[in-house]
Amino acid sequence: MISPLAHIHPTANIGSDVTIDPFTIIGEGVSIGDGTHIMSHVTIMQGTSIGKNCIIFPGAVIGAIPQDLKFDGEITTVEIGDNNTIREFVTINRGTKDRNKTVVGNNCLLMAYSHLAHDCIIGNNVILANAVQLAGHVTVGDYAIIGGMAAAIQFATIGAHTYIAGNTEIRKDVPPYIKAGRAPLSYVGLNSVGLQRRGFTTEKINEILEIYRQLYIRGLNTTQALENIEKDLPASQEKDEIVNFIKASKRGIVKVFGKGRNDED
Repeated sequence: MISPLAHIHPTANIGSDVTIDPFTIIGEGVSIGDGTHIMSHVTIMQGTSIGKNCIIFPGAVIGAIPQDLKFDGEITTVEIGDNNTIREFVTINRGTKDRNKTVVGNNCLLMAYSHLAHDCIIGNNVILANAVQLAGHVTVGDYAIIGGMAAAIQFATIGAHTYIAGNTEIRKDVPPYIKAGRAPLSYVGLNSVGLQRRGFTTEKINEILEIYRQLYIRGLNTTQALENIEKDLPASQEKDEIVNFIKASKRGIVKVFGKGRNDED
């Protein structure tokens, strides 16, 4: 059902079984997938596409131009996948000429007041708790969970299956599969509970843990740790993912919290 009190641009593409509540504005060329529910007082601007079976709560603003002084009116987009929940007053800005788009994958939960700046790339099954703030060009891997009021600096990269504590500053890249917390943001252990919930075996979790023991606990620098990991530890998709992540990091990765701390603290 589409309320007669909603304003929908004639060029918008609205799928089947879409619900749009009163006082919502759907802009020029916007695409809304089948089964999506857009509640009242939502604004969805030009350049936005939203997938199937999403639910968007009151006050959300999606597709506004980037808060970037270099933006010069170029055509850019917001692309949101299927089965996402976008809570009250979430803001998602369009991309800039750098990436041309801001992307949210499938099955994500963006809690109230969270903000995705221009050119952010969010994977699948990601949870951003209340008031998480992501600056421009931030990348978040699949199944990452970021606690409330955490803030990520521009170009930060957050690996898949990470858990980041709330009220933290993300100034370094956060490798896959770990927990990060405290100030400054640091490695505080493997996200073993999250991995168990997602079907990782005990053997696989222990393999990943040994990689991070080499990196954080053995007293090696990053170069030495990577040499040991590549030479001595068994081949696996997870090992390749971690090694490639660290090698690609431009900001550097988070450090361990406190020399000699137990890696499962």
